[in-house]
Amino acid sequence: MLKQILSKLPRKSQKSDSLDSAGLDSGNHTSNSSNGVQCTNIGNSITSRLSVVKRVSSAVFPASIMAGVEAVEPNLSFKDISNPQKQNLFISKLNLCCEVSDFSDPEKASSEQDLKRQTLIELVDFVSSGSAKFNEPAVAAMCKMCAVNLFRVFPPKYRSNTSSGEAEDDEPMFDPAWSNLQLVYDLLLRFISYSSLDAKVAKKHVDHSFILKLLDLFESEDPRERDCLKTILHRIYGKFMVHRPFVRKAVSNIIYRFVFETERHNGIAELLEIFGSIISGFAIPLKEEHKMFLCRALIPLHKPKSIGVYHQQLTYCVVQFVDKDQKLANNVIKGLLKYWPITNSQKELMFISELEEILEMTNMVEFQKIMVPVFRRIACCLNSSHYQVAERAHLLWNNEHILNLITHNRHVIFPLIFPSLEQNSQNHWNQAVLNLTQNIRKMFCEMDEELLLACQRKLEEENSQLIEAAEKRKLAWEHLETTAAAFQPAATNNVPPVKPATPLVAC
Repeated sequence: MLKQILSKLPRKSQKSDSLDSAGLDSGNHTSNSSNGVQCTNIGNSITSRLSVVKRVSSAVFPASIMAGVEAVEPNLSFKDISNPQKQNLFISKLNLCCEVSDFSDPEKASSEQDLKRQTLIELVDFVSSGSAKFNEPAVAAMCKMCAVNLFRVFPPKYRSNTSSGEAEDDEPMFDPAWSNLQLVYDLLLRFISYSSLDAKVAKKHVDHSFILKLLDLFESEDPRERDCLKTILHRIYGKFMVHRPFVRKAVSNIIYRFVFETERHNGIAELLEIFGSIISGFAIPLKEEHKMFLCRALIPLHKPKSIGVYHQQLTYCVVQFVDKDQKLANNVIKGLLKYWPITNSQKELMFISELEEILEMTNMVEFQKIMVPVFRRIACCLNSSHYQVAERAHLLWNNEHILNLITHNRHVIFPLIFPSLEQNSQNHWNQAVLNLTQNIRKMFCEMDEELLLACQRKLEEENSQLIEAAEKRKLAWEHLETTAAAFQPAATNNVPPVKPATPLVAC
């Protein structure tokens, strides 16, 4: 049985063996250069085929992938060769671009850099033309060229005094090699977006290792590079469905490390912008995996001090989740209250704005579950000595949906808010806040005057009770002081006076 199976397997023909040996023999008689090789004639049967081509070395690409692949002289133009050879010329030009140049010194611009730049421009134009269907060797060559040029270790960060890699007030740092990197990124983006690219073939080379190294590049301090990476990663996520769970997990790990370990990363805003688009495409009902991402990754992102860099993107992601499932509003608001800032007024303003957006999407049932802790926190914001925080908290009443929620639950919310309004009207220093406080009191009065009066009577009773308690404490302390004074003379007679010690001065 085994012999029958083996006998049916295809065997390599003698013709191909002789052709391979002829190609290798001819390579020994050719003159080599750094950019390509021109082959000599070895026979009438293959003269036309090997006039300008040579077998690619197995050292450049694996033999299993490069079987039957021929590299054309890379200095040739795509217009000067036939269509069957354009794939081989494409690979040869990619191989030429694997040489890494030093762009740290702008005065050292060499002819090699100019040649590489011109070659990259030709490759971008060729991919943009859409006239080719790339095979596996071409995909492998593309991934290798991108890995050589893009994947690198960034220098140490000298901004040690900031809590994040790129704070809001820092000047962005630009990579001196961006003119070269931009062409490579543009080529990779057009290649990934190519409509005829076979995802089943490309996924063998655009694998998990390739994606992880792409994610590492989000640490770049150049915002132009992070913007290109954002677009490329989004295209990879859309084209390779098999890699989607891995991308989500890898990004989650980056967020975990940022929140719980380093609080340093330059690309959190870009990663969240990608996920904002991804979350909007989640199917309903949401998977448990997606809910865990919200609770374990997105909500803890409110903790770092550098939230101002990415808060807009974070709010968009959170709102997308609440829009998909309103029951998640309870978890999100509890997370906001957990990480609510106490001494950082600018961060508190961001939290109030995000809270308003979430409450605007919350239904009555979910609102009633969290309205007590929410309006306790809002009451504190109304009394804030920072006028912007107090003013922003008052402006919540301008939102019609939130005002409707308050109106239907006024018997619970009024008693929580009224003491803060009363304290503002008596003690707050800012005139704008005083005016807003009076407007809300007037609104409450028009809404339910009896409830407002009841809250006022209750506040007066509580104040009188506080005054009575203060008087009792004062009397208790006076009694203790009187009792202690009665025993003081006897105690002072028994204790001899203590002379102050003379300090010793060392000479």
